Amino acid sequence: MLDYPSLFALAAVVDEGSFERAARTLHVTPSAVSQRIRLLEERVGCALVIRGQPCVATEMGRRLCQHADRVRLLEYELRAHLPALASDDQLRVNVPVAVNADSLATWFVDAMSAFASQNSVLMQVVVDDEGHTGEWLRNGAVLAAVTAVERPAAGCSVQPLGAMRYVAAASPAFIERYFFKGINAESLLAAPSLRFNAKDELQQRWAKRLFDRHLELPRHTVPTPHGFVAAALAGLGWSLHPLALIKKHLDDGSLVELVPDTPLDVSLYWQQARTASTLLEGLTKAVVKVARAELRPAGNV
Repeated sequence: MLDYPSLFALAAVVDEGSFERAARTLHVTPSAVSQRIRLLEERVGCALVIRGQPCVATEMGRRLCQHADRVRLLEYELRAHLPALASDDQLRVNVPVAVNADSLATWFVDAMSAFASQNSVLMQVVVDDEGHTGEWLRNGAVLAAVTAVERPAAGCSVQPLGAMRYVAAASPAFIERYFFKGINAESLLAAPSLRFNAKDELQQRWAKRLFDRHLELPRHTVPTPHGFVAAALAGLGWSLHPLALIKKHLDDGSLVELVPDTPLDVSLYWQQARTASTLLEGLTKAVVKVARAELRPAGNV
């Protein structure tokens, strides 16, 4: 049997990044935190924390932290049905989710806010490409994810959310400089594009659909959606942007669509661990409600 005060001490160190901050969170001394983790490491027979700035979990430590999150979730559910278990301290549950950056920048925060306003939770968001957020769910690091993958991960359920529409755009000055002879494969190979990170293939997908060939585009890396917009406005490059994020710039002419009426729609899905949790069900309802109000209907993709 695991010692749960020690388990929660481990989770606090990993969440906070240091023994000192974990101690403040748990209202104990740093030496007490250190002793609890030492006892837990002796119990499981391996190191659980890599001491550093910040402290990070080992693979076994990460798995135990995930277990701690699930224990808190179960206790939260139990307190709702057994008020006598409630104590003076308010139990806040970590809810780890994985989200693509464009959803986070456009609609997902509204869903989180609606959910958190009704529940005693602390949202723990990791950001990754929509084609890769499902990996966080498969390895147990999160309980739910916004993903472009329709097939559910093992032990998970899936719901369609709708489609995010992207348009290829650049500043008028950039278009005049690089596309004065028109948009074609050759001009795209000469014009710098923008990408979020090495996993971002939206620009290549759009170009291949237009010209039926893979183009190895020159690209700047700008790892934030709002940075994408700022870089495009400044004339650094062209890229695919969520329409919701740049509509005002298209309307005022500070950004121009490269090829009119050539959007790229990306279908999004909500996957969550298939666990008997009313809390996760509440999160799912909030996410689906906001997504279906903000995204394009799936049938229009």
